[in-house]
Amino acid sequence: MRTLVLGYAEVQRLLDFHGLVPVMRATLEDLSAGRTLLPPRQVLEHPSHPGLIAWMPALAAGGKLFGSKVVSVYPENRRQGMNSHQGVVVLFSPSDGHVEAILDADAVTAARTAAVTAAATDFLARPDAQVLALLGSGGLAEAHLPAMLAVRPIREVRVWSATAGHAEDFARRAGARYGGVLRVAADAREAVEGADIVCTLTSAREPVLPDGCVAAGAHVNAVGAAAPGYGEIEPETMGRSRVFVDSREHCLREADDVRLPLAAGQLAEEDVTEVGDAFAGRREGRTSDAEVTLFKSVGLAIEDLAAANYCLLRAEEVGIGHWVEFSGQPFAG
Repeated sequence: MRTLVLGYAEVQRLLDFHGLVPVMRATLEDLSAGRTLLPPRQVLEHPSHPGLIAWMPALAAGGKLFGSKVVSVYPENRRQGMNSHQGVVVLFSPSDGHVEAILDADAVTAARTAAVTAAATDFLARPDAQVLALLGSGGLAEAHLPAMLAVRPIREVRVWSATAGHAEDFARRAGARYGGVLRVAADAREAVEGADIVCTLTSAREPVLPDGCVAAGAHVNAVGAAAPGYGEIEPETMGRSRVFVDSREHCLREADDVRLPLAAGQLAEEDVTEVGDAFAGRREGRTSDAEVTLFKSVGLAIEDLAAANYCLLRAEEVGIGHWVEFSGQPFAG
């Protein structure tokens, strides 16, 4: 059986936000409706090198999506100019188990993360939201800027980074590509005050979003801190916001941005809503123009599979990718 292999540049070319955002919305609706199997991620650390591999299987959409993401995480790679996360997304045929496609995980993860954020933003942010603040200027910011432009008429973008030179480089490149007003903020507070949409996109272990500076009616996307020990949002900010998540189960287990305010009594479990339930009308979304809404995501394997499947369908339509033969003759032993 033939298998389609798609590299980083090919995946980037195929994953457009106008098509991918509705796919992510439907994926989260399926998750919240109980139509998805999503086992906890498994991790194996290397005994003599500072890294690990993790694999994240999932099954969804009536059994049509069946596969796994497998990635290595080597934080020290950044010092050598390499990505810290490297791996693949593998789609299997649910009928006979053959490998349908293998895709670069870095490109899939960046696009699906931003598309999930865009789906939540499109649903929760005020329709007239026009000022965007990006806290962080790395790969997540690179993906989130076009995703936000796809769902709101952004007229001004402010970017802040803990490393000012990184923010200036991002602003220069993004300004040349997307146009509009794009400026570097001196600090996170300057970036956030008066912004309609805020995206926290860092690997911070301490909050980067100052408490009390989020404007009434703003929408916040807390994206960067996706594992225990990392956090971007002050517990007080979480307590004053209407909180939505991609997965209650995974956020309650993995996201300190949710776990810490729960432990401190500043947030109640019943006030943490899966955005898929809001998409489907089972829970309320934004209830007023003055309300602060906050979407916390940790990233889910089913999002990777849905994005990979979208990529596979588009690749077959336009003839992109490389076909290889993995399966030999049937086993006769």
